[in-house]
This record gives sequence, structure tokens and C-alpha cells, in this order.
Amino acid sequence: MTKYIFVTGGVVSGIGKGISAASIGRLLKNRGFSVFMQKFDPYLNVDPGTMSPYQHGEVFVTADGAETDLDLGHYERFIDEELTKAASVTTGKIYSRVIKKERRGDYDGATVQVIPHVTDEIKNAIYRAGKESGADVVITEIGGTVGDIEGLPFIEAIRQIHSECAVEDVLFVHTVLIPVIPGSDELKTKPTQHSFKQLMSQGIKADIIITRSDGAIDTSIRKKISLFCDVPEENVIESRHVDLIYELPNVFREQNLDEIIMNHLKLEPKALTADDWRNMVEAFKQAEGTIRIALVGKYVQLHDAYLSVSQALLDAGYDMGRLVTIDYVDAEDLVDDAALDAALKDVHGIIVPGGFGERGIEGMIRASKYAREHEIPYFGICLGMQIAVIDIARNIAGLKDANSTEFDVNTPYPVIDLMEAQVGVENMGGTQRLGNYPCHLTEGSRAAKLYKEPDILERHRHRYEFNNEFRGMLRNAGLTIAGINEDLDLVEVIELDQDSYFVACQFHPEFKSRPNHIHPLFHGFVEAAGKRAMA
Repeated sequence: MTKYIFVTGGVVSGIGKGISAASIGRLLKNRGFSVFMQKFDPYLNVDPGTMSPYQHGEVFVTADGAETDLDLGHYERFIDEELTKAASVTTGKIYSRVIKKERRGDYDGATVQVIPHVTDEIKNAIYRAGKESGADVVITEIGGTVGDIEGLPFIEAIRQIHSECAVEDVLFVHTVLIPVIPGSDELKTKPTQHSFKQLMSQGIKADIIITRSDGAIDTSIRKKISLFCDVPEENVIESRHVDLIYELPNVFREQNLDEIIMNHLKLEPKALTADDWRNMVEAFKQAEGTIRIALVGKYVQLHDAYLSVSQALLDAGYDMGRLVTIDYVDAEDLVDDAALDAALKDVHGIIVPGGFGERGIEGMIRASKYAREHEIPYFGICLGMQIAVIDIARNIAGLKDANSTEFDVNTPYPVIDLMEAQVGVENMGGTQRLGNYPCHLTEGSRAAKLYKEPDILERHRHRYEFNNEFRGMLRNAGLTIAGINEDLDLVEVIELDQDSYFVACQFHPEFKSRPNHIHPLFHGFVEAAGKRAMA
């Protein structure tokens, strides 16, 4: 019988609700239970795929091709499981399903209402996740904060699940902020009390309260929250500030959160599995010596736009005992040689991640050229591979004005072009090449040596591809085609044969990198940058 944990937020958003949920998942994994995680986002967009990165941060893509909230990246990194489309539920998806059913006549002429039709659809998404995943525990994070108008149907749905299931099958975790009064530095629990009452007014009583604050909460704070929020004192859990986000499961475990959850859900106690996670965190904390990476992009004002990329870089560094620092370089600022020197001359590696649109493209092409000519390790991801192809076409193959038709439809040398399947597509959402696709790696290539296997599966999110008409010309210019999707005859990985690392891929390897399983391409890139740092 699947158990359900619901994580809600109060007071304000942005206090680490997603990390807390992911940490609970890791705790249960450490105790030998199987876990599936979900994120409920109350916005009307079907998914974040059409949102600006400045609105929503990165779009995380699952193996089966769902464009999702960035919290799913945290979930996968913490629980080390591949999630599915069932892990991402939005108001847009729910209403789309309800309206489709109404149009088909599935409701037998009934007046379609939020309760029961919308809430039933939400409950179905939760129960379906448990059934399809077969997990012991499904952990569902409700986006936003309690009291938000758009989140009310989700709160009502999980209230109904509590009434439909046995008491020991459902657990509510409420995350809150404990603010500090300026001047007196006094911690205040009143916002927590109001948030608890708001949740109670909607029919849900929190079983566990997780607090965030600038200072440590003492016994008196715990007692006060326990008294006014009607939870046992030991169920008031502190989410402390940590040097590494991966420490949080250990912090929770020190407060016996795993035991509290198992007792409430009546999960048969299992011995603590080999504590590889704790050992990993302790090893990461010993890292020293800096590797400086320039991330050249177009959304650098919001670092969350590149969250999985930056985390994969940091994790690769930690795994090698080194500290990676990331310089977020705005590609639009790289207008000439002086700007390139100022931004890139002292870095140990250059990475160009994914993106869409013409803005900043010329600066990225200059960054690729700079990395190549100065033998600075270069790693291109998705758009970053296309940028490298344009650079090599223009500056080595002599194809002046080579470009992608995404940026110049009249380019005489369209080395990157729209996929045939994308021609005439009008809807932008969910119509790209999304999710896992196979790739065969060329024997002897750097990529094949890093992966240590010839055939791989990687996640994609793009419309434009390497134009096969230019394969021969670019090969003659020194480009190595190191990976191909043989089914679609599409170029997936390119390299240059030079001592420094120059590798680019059409897929998004950051989505598969884990702190305890570093992605091979990130490992190779950071290792090469580390050698340059020590030179």
C-alpha cells in the first residue's frame, strides 16, 4: 500500500520547500524504501516550457520528455531516480484534462465544477503516480504558499485524500519561515501560527513543521510552536543553513525525522542502509583548490536559469576534491577582443549551455573561438554545440557568414537548420525533440573514452539540428563527429582533436548528473579545467 507525504509551504515562498521535500526522499531511500516525487504547480501554464527563464528558472526535462519545474532536478539529484511525466502536475494540465473530458461527454451532462471534478483529477494524478511507480512512498510538494487562491483546489484535493485513506497512510509536512525582528534579533513564531491556522481552516492539520530562520531555534521556540500549532515538540524540525544543500538530509536525520515519519506512516522499520550519502557529503566538504569556470550565456542575471548545469559543475569539482567557482558571463558583453580577454583570460574552462533566440549569439561564437585558439577547455551543451559548429564553420572551414537558420534564415551556409519534423509546427509548447534519445559514440573518440560504453541515452530539448549537408566540409576542417543518433541520422556529439578539452553535445547531460554519479562529460570537462588550473 503506497503511503503519501504532502509538503506545503507557509508565510513566504522560496524558503527551501523543494529541498526539504527532496531531503525527506533521500532519508527514506537511506532507510531502504522506494520513493517517487511530484511537484504540483498552481499556474495555468500547461508546463514551464514556454515560459521565459527569467520567469521560472531552468526547465528540467524528464527521461520521458516532460518539461517541468526545476525542483524536479533537485528531486532526481537527491533520490537518484529518473522521474516521469507523472511527477509534474500543473493547474493547466488538470484543467486541460477536465475540459477534454467535458467535451467528450464523460461527465454525463453534469455541471462541471472545481469540486468534485477538478479535485478528482488532482487526486487521480496522485493515486496514479503511486500505482505506476510502485513506490512505497509518494512525496508531493504543493507549489506556492497556503492561502494562495490558485492553490486552493490542490489543498482541497489532498484534504480529501487524507479522508479517503487510513490515518497511517498520509502525512502532512508544513514548511515555514521564522523571521527575525531587526534591532532586537528576536525570532518570531507568530507568522508560523497564522500559517498553521490558515492550513487548518482548509481542513488540514500539519503533522510535522519544518522551520527556516537566520538563527538556530532554541527549546523555547520549539515549545511555543508545539503549543500553538498542536504538534509534538520533537516534530518541530529545524532546516538549518548548510554549506552544501546535500547536507540537509543529514541535518534532518540528526533530528530523527526519518524515525518520526516511519512511526507515523507505520512503515516497518528497516536498518539504516550503508551511509554512502553522509560519506559523500563529508568528502565534498574537504574540497579545496579553485577551478574557475566561465559560463557564457544569455540568462545570466538569474542563475537559476542554469541550475542543473551549475550544480553538475560544482558536484564534479567536489567529486575531485576541488572547489569550482562559476563566472556568469553575459554573452552580449563579449563584443570585441578586449571584452573577451577581460572576461575569459584567467578562467580554466568555458561552458556554453542551452538557450533560444538570437540575443547574445555572436558573443557565444567569440567565446568558442577564444577557447579554441587559447586551448581553454570548452564544453558546449545544446545551443553550445550549435555555437561551436558555427565557429568552426566560419573560422576554420572558411564558410563566411555560416549560421543557424534560427538566427538568420538567409544565411548562405545553414550549418544548423530546423529539424524536418519541426517545419510548420505552430504550437510552441511540448513540440520540440524532448526526452531520451539514443546515441552511438564513435570508437576512439574522447566521448567514448569518457562514457566507457558505445551506446548511450541522453535527454534532449531543442528544435534545430546539425545540418548533415555540411558534415563532409566540417570533417575536412578538423571536426570529429563523435556521436550520432543512428535512427534519425542526427549528429549528437562533436569534438576537436586538440590537447585541451573541446567537446559539445546536442543533448543536455546536466539533467542526468548526480552528486553520487557525476556525468562523464562534466567529469571530463572539469578534470581538464582542473589540469589547466594546476599548470
